[in-house]
Amino acid sequence: MPDQLPNNQLNIEISEEIAEGTYANLAIITHSHAEFVVDFVSVMPGTPKSKVKSRIIFTPMHAKRFMKAMIDNIEKYELANGVIQDLEQIEIPMNFGGPTAQA
Repeated sequence: MPDQLPNNQLNIEISEEIAEGTYANLAIITHSHAEFVVDFVSVMPGTPKSKVKSRIIFTPMHAKRFMKAMIDNIEKYELANGVIQDLEQIEIPMNFGGPTAQA
């Protein structure tokens, strides 16, 4: 049967909309005993309110696999491009130089 893939391959499709991606510069991570929830947010300068752009829910096992995959990819990136500076070392103001937000 020509449409079947070998047992170790997975056929994954992506729509054009999803392939464009969504920009996020903040991730908020929470968890319960059964799942990890990662909310991706785009915080823009001078904007006092931001919305969650995407939410991903992982099982604990998949959250750990994701963490290991991120570590592996960051190590490969840094080998090719140099060490990524940690935000704690840079101290970027959260208002991005715009007016201070007030609630």
